[in-house]
Amino acid sequence: MPEWLLPVIAPFVVLNAIIGIVTYVTLLERKFAARMQSRIGPYRVGPHGLLQPIADAIKLMMKEDIVPTAADRPVYNLAPIVFLAPCMFIFATIPFAPGLGVADLNIGILFFLAISAMEIVGLFMAGWGSNNKYALLSAMRAVNQVISYDLPFIFSALTPVLLAGSLRLSDIAMAQEGLWFVFYPVLGQLAFVLFIVSTVAAENRAPFDILEAESELVAGFRVEYSGMKFALIQLGEYAHILGASFLGALLFLGAWSGPGPEWLGPVWFLIKAMCVFLLVTWVRWSFVRIRVDQILALSWKALLPMTLLLLLATAFVVVWRHSGVA
Repeated sequence: MPEWLLPVIAPFVVLNAIIGIVTYVTLLERKFAARMQSRIGPYRVGPHGLLQPIADAIKLMMKEDIVPTAADRPVYNLAPIVFLAPCMFIFATIPFAPGLGVADLNIGILFFLAISAMEIVGLFMAGWGSNNKYALLSAMRAVNQVISYDLPFIFSALTPVLLAGSLRLSDIAMAQEGLWFVFYPVLGQLAFVLFIVSTVAAENRAPFDILEAESELVAGFRVEYSGMKFALIQLGEYAHILGASFLGALLFLGAWSGPGPEWLGPVWFLIKAMCVFLLVTWVRWSFVRIRVDQILALSWKALLPMTLLLLLATAFVVVWRHSGVA
């Protein structure tokens, strides 16, 4: 095999695997929500509805691509790609097992957090380029909310960084071989809860879904999109949620650690990520939407101070632990 192909194969495999997983994560959420509401959910396409995501993809590919007459065409057409790209790039630094990943950077967690925040650029482009007042209002709400909750999200994610003493994601995973950080006394449980709440809010999921609020803004910033452009935006949203789920499993649940042989590591990692995803989904389908002022107040008045105090407490414990050992 030519050497120049090696750096191409790993990203290609990871990209297609993520697209496949994201496709069926949509089915998992629909089935999970149906069970919570005593419904069957998608059932007719394929055995137990297993081919429903493929049918949805074919339907979206066959739909007409409609561009509003008054839209800013360059911005409107580029927005889905700008929105999707960061949601895919975040998987570049995630190690799925020791030595199994695209790039295990020594600042992997910083790369993940920085790139994941870039989705807001494509989101605002979609709202602005549509030249629709509902889409623009949705985009402005989303910018307000995502920026507010990115800080608690980052601070809660940095707690395992301090406990592990490294920014490299593989080092954080290996530091949990004896004890998962979610079981670290007090600090681990608080950081995990704050991480989940911040993830739900940063992903604009109910009860923090004011960027859509179906009764007010229809489909939000994506209201003017159809066909494959709509599909790219949906793919980006679910890819971002899946990436946050993998990050949560890596930071708090020991990543690939689990019983059995080492080759089961990626399987355990996927199972843990799906558990985090289902936890976020459970929150989404269990609580009603709250007002925008309540959402922002929760972030700036509660989550941000709590995550800052948690970060300071974790730093104090780490310093005290090392000074005691010394």
